[in-house]
Amino acid sequence: MIAGLDEAAELFKVLGNESRLALVWLLSREPLTVGALADQAGLSQPLVSQHLRTLRQAGLVSSEREGKEIRYALADQHVAHVVLDAIAHAQEPTDQGNEQ
Repeated sequence: MIAGLDEAAELFKVLGNESRLALVWLLSREPLTVGALADQAGLSQPLVSQHLRTLRQAGLVSSEREGKEIRYALADQHVAHVVLDAIAHAQEPTDQGNEQ
């Protein structure tokens, strides 16, 4: 078996949710608080907190307290590249000729 496949599969399981993809995309631009993420993603704060917990457990998001707020950031920019590449791929026009 190829080394790292299990870990890559787990990564894709975590990223296999539209809301979590949106949060990763937003955090790829700048660190944000739960409130800012909720506003920008159009999600409730409890739902954003739940998704951030999942992303933190997977090691994809880090947090830092700033006064009364906690600011979240991507722990590794590699995941941002994976997500941005996936979005770009999904937006590419499909080949209607189905060349093989």
